[in-house]
Amino acid sequence: MILATHPNYPNARAYVLKLHRDARPAQGKLIGRLENVTTGEQFVFGNAEELLACLSRDGTRIKHEEHSHAE
Repeated sequence: MILATHPNYPNARAYVLKLHRDARPAQGKLIGRLENVTTGEQFVFGNAEELLACLSRDGTRIKHEEHSHAE
């Protein structure tokens, strides 16, 4: 059996999502905090667009770090 050298779900891309008490996901009201499990970095968001932007920014940072470690 050969183990994959790159996991499908790397820890660097694991997050904890905490919704604010005023969030109402069923009505499309997303307010909360996203935390990267590996780095502990936290992102506060006030709507779905901001949540996706947080994920995108952190994903870009991770990709940059993976690329610089590979060189």
